Amino acid sequence: MSKLKLNKIKVVLVENNRSNKELAKHLGKTVSTVSRWCTNEYQPSIETLYEISKFLKVDVRELLVSTLPK
Repeated sequence: MSKLKLNKIKVVLVENNRSNKELAKHLGKTVSTVSRWCTNEYQPSIETLYEISKFLKVDVRELLVSTLPK
């Protein structure tokens, strides 16, 4: 069974030319933690998603996979 993709943190990081390491440093988290978010192994809290959106200067909704059918 494949992992459920819930966030697009890695995609938005790449689009904004930012790295896991930069995000980890900004949030005071380990690079390993950010990497697990980027691979959807774990999910950040809502509060952390908000902080990520501020760091990347995007709407928090851009970090989430839509639940609407395509």
